[in-house]
Amino acid sequence: MNGIGAESTDSPEEVETIAPLPLLERPRVDQVIFVDTKAALSEAVSTMSKSKGPFAVDAERASGFKYSQRAYLIQIHRSGTPIYLIDPAAISPEASPEPFEALGALMASDEWILHAASQDIPCLRELGIHPTTVFDTELGSRIGGLPRVGLGAVTENLLGLKLAKEHSAVDWSIRPLKEDWLNYAALDVDVLLELREALHSHLVLQSKLEWARQEFAQVVNAPPKPPKVDRWRGMTGLHEVKDSKSLSVAESLWLHREELAVKLDVSPGRLIPDYSIVAVAKTTPKSKPELAGSKSFAGRASRSYLDLWWRAIETGLKNLNPPPIRLPQVGIPNHRIWANRFPEADARLKSARLVIASISEEHNIPAENLLTPDYLRQMAWEPPAELSATTVGDALSALGARPWQVELLANLLAEALAAPTEDVSPEVI
Repeated sequence: MNGIGAESTDSPEEVETIAPLPLLERPRVDQVIFVDTKAALSEAVSTMSKSKGPFAVDAERASGFKYSQRAYLIQIHRSGTPIYLIDPAAISPEASPEPFEALGALMASDEWILHAASQDIPCLRELGIHPTTVFDTELGSRIGGLPRVGLGAVTENLLGLKLAKEHSAVDWSIRPLKEDWLNYAALDVDVLLELREALHSHLVLQSKLEWARQEFAQVVNAPPKPPKVDRWRGMTGLHEVKDSKSLSVAESLWLHREELAVKLDVSPGRLIPDYSIVAVAKTTPKSKPELAGSKSFAGRASRSYLDLWWRAIETGLKNLNPPPIRLPQVGIPNHRIWANRFPEADARLKSARLVIASISEEHNIPAENLLTPDYLRQMAWEPPAELSATTVGDALSALGARPWQVELLANLLAEALAAPTEDVSPEVI
């Protein structure tokens, strides 16, 4: 081994060079067609109906810019057809699903290929476009043990291509859409058909295809998440508000901001950020001019809607039933307090985590994909009265675990829960 400053003895022929991956800067299909009228959409549906095979699908929202999560661009590609970039806002400004009925019927006839399907399916469902089966290249990459699962990384790993991707965080509600944005959007679906085949082969070689199929079915069949109760309590920094009256001001400001965000269809944080609400709640300005002069009260709407914010503060201060500092405990206690208050449950959880960690390493699957962490905590908190592979398997299934997870985990988890390992170091859990 050469030391620092030592002269290398390697000849130029012996130095291994790694050639850069080919850069995919533009879609490889012959045509990319922008669809912004009902007539053009009908033509696209007609063309795709003459082809066969799965649909490569992606959608772009304006998260961080708009309040709504509607799709502002839908990318679809089927073998032998152009890539279609569909503008739902131009075709149906009111977001009615009616213009998309024929597209939805066609797309229900075959598999969808998406990357991180759970992110895009909800906004497509708003338009009446529902999948029957999906192949999720992001989720499949997790099951397949790939080290990085972003679309660019998976494309490099499995196809040996580097995607030119530069516009992932733009405001897709802007019109007209820029040419380079549309090129970026087309690249997302250009690789999906080929990527599906490569990942399918990868999963077959690892004997994980059935596991992936069960996960894909779960994505399609998962019910919408119920709305969170008291969403305003999720504001960043709210833990710094220590009394109920100040908390009432924070709640009122959040609710008024939410109402305005819906009305303007603007992301709430772009009106006034969370830290401004928390700062006002902590200091409670005594007058509207004092509020206007506060340097910590920022945001694009902080002064233009000053009357609204002052009214929100007054409403919060007049609230005769301010919210409690802490909500009543619902469900199992936070697992971070188990060690001191519920040592037996904590011991079961740590022992079960050791099992998950071991199987995760053995099968090269992230622990959170091997079993939903909340399911594991539920099992550790209240395991079946009689611990066996059957009872634990039944309990896991009732929670929502898939059959492949039950088969892989039930027996070992039953043993771990029955005889928890003591003195487990934090590093291994």
